[in-house]
Amino acid sequence: MVPVLLVLLLALLLFGAGFALKALWWIAIIVLVVWLLGFVIRPTASGGKRGRWYRW
Repeated sequence: MVPVLLVLLLALLLFGAGFALKALWWIAIIVLVVWLLGFVIRPTASGGKRGRWYRW
């Protein structure tokens, strides 16, 4: 009975880790797209030049 429980626990841990890693990949892709869009869609500065889209 103990080996069956250990295998089930291992499967549950691997499924949870796989789901978390997949969610992190999707978040990383979304952040990358927003970051790249920030370079394309930049506001114009007062002198007509392209300004920075970030504040720092």
